[in-house]
Amino acid sequence: MADSWATSGSDLHLDLAVTSGPGARRPRAALIAALRDAIRGGRLAPGTRLPSSRSLAADLGLARNTVAGAYSELVAEGWLSARHGSGTRVAQRAEPVPPRPARLPARGPAYAPGRERGTTGTPHPRRPVVHDLRTGAPDVSAFPRSAWLASARRALTAAPAPAFSHGDLRGTAELRHALAGYLARARGVRADPERIVVCAGFAQALTLLARVVPGDIAVEEYGLFFHRETLEPHGTQTLPLPVDAHGARTEALAGQARFASVRTVLLTPAHQYPLGIPLHPDRRAAAVDWARRRGGLVLEDDYDGEFRYDRHPVGALQGLDPERVVYLGTSSKALAPALRLAWMVLPDRLVDPVLAAKTPAEWTTGGLDQLTLADFLERGAYDRHVRAMRQRYRARRDRLVERLAERVPGVRATGIAAGLHAVLRLPPGSDETTTEGALRRAGIGLDTLSAYRHPAAPSARPHPALVVGYGTPAEHAYAAALDTLCDTLATSLPGAPRPT
Repeated sequence: MADSWATSGSDLHLDLAVTSGPGARRPRAALIAALRDAIRGGRLAPGTRLPSSRSLAADLGLARNTVAGAYSELVAEGWLSARHGSGTRVAQRAEPVPPRPARLPARGPAYAPGRERGTTGTPHPRRPVVHDLRTGAPDVSAFPRSAWLASARRALTAAPAPAFSHGDLRGTAELRHALAGYLARARGVRADPERIVVCAGFAQALTLLARVVPGDIAVEEYGLFFHRETLEPHGTQTLPLPVDAHGARTEALAGQARFASVRTVLLTPAHQYPLGIPLHPDRRAAAVDWARRRGGLVLEDDYDGEFRYDRHPVGALQGLDPERVVYLGTSSKALAPALRLAWMVLPDRLVDPVLAAKTPAEWTTGGLDQLTLADFLERGAYDRHVRAMRQRYRARRDRLVERLAERVPGVRATGIAAGLHAVLRLPPGSDETTTEGALRRAGIGLDTLSAYRHPAAPSARPHPALVVGYGTPAEHAYAAALDTLCDTLATSLPGAPRPT
């Protein structure tokens, strides 16, 4: 059977400027010029294997001898190399592309309130981050590759043909059923698979809710700026709700006139972000009672709900009233942000409006990853991974607390009963911005507590503090990050003991 351009060889895109008439560039010359340009411009990197002369001739509609001749000439010139059994490749000595200036890795804004910003919102000069102690990311080096690959193989093998089509707007049935069982068992969520909507990350979930929930939304006065920046472009005004040692003061929703127009509140009840306080039981009940009386809604961001160390995890608020609470969860902290999988458990009345709010670009989320996560949940691999990481993060937290007590006793770690970060309360007379600057010069990336404060919150000066994420570094890098943190604090804080 004759070779077909559609089935043989490997693909190589080339634009051949073939002309006719006097002084015209013939096919062989045009091919040589195109290959030189592709190599010189970096599209064909050194070592890249080129298609066979037969395959490329079929692709370009040229005679095979024309392609073979072009290859031979470029080999002679040093652009290509040819060895028996290895094919024709771009030579290692081919002209390299001039290097572009190095850039710092750009991390998404979802969990990065102070990233590249000062507390006033002014950009920091770019400095290399050697020790990343910023919050909101897990130790991605610990991603369970083998177990995930096993689930992916099983999911792909068992997937029916419709799984490769556009799929259900709510997400695959397999993942929604697996999530319903897991969330009910592990988080106390009253979850019906028909009321679960799978999203491409937490941002999409919150964006969809912003489109269907009318009016202003109350948010915790310390929280993720990402919440505000997701909601406000949709015309939603966010109003800061006071937070104290017992979490958000939900009684203020009914007791303060400035919340009179509010019908929705966004809370992090399991582990207030970033202060690390679980919402007091009385205030959990007050939030649900307010939503019932007002005909309102509570949006529950179950932040760090699975990573509690000092007692059994606090159950989800949604269990108190599934018709008044929207539960939002994500795989980003337990597994990896790159999966881009999140979910909402909605009141029945919101399912259709949320699905209708999806634009064509948002209709479905990667179905194969959903099937893989479903298998991962069903076989207990998710539970095993979370338990293992819970032990690892607790050990890191304990090392942080112990090292601070030894080296910088004037700094107190709070909000440490759960989660992947701690709030470091600085000694009296400290300045957040000055201390953060010293840490950045030492290569430490972290945020000040002030960076998390809602801009419309009361102007009372908060206690100076830093927010340190101990979950982000790889295991082998954590000791050095901790040493640098403590060394820098010990030499930069007023009254702190100096190292001997």
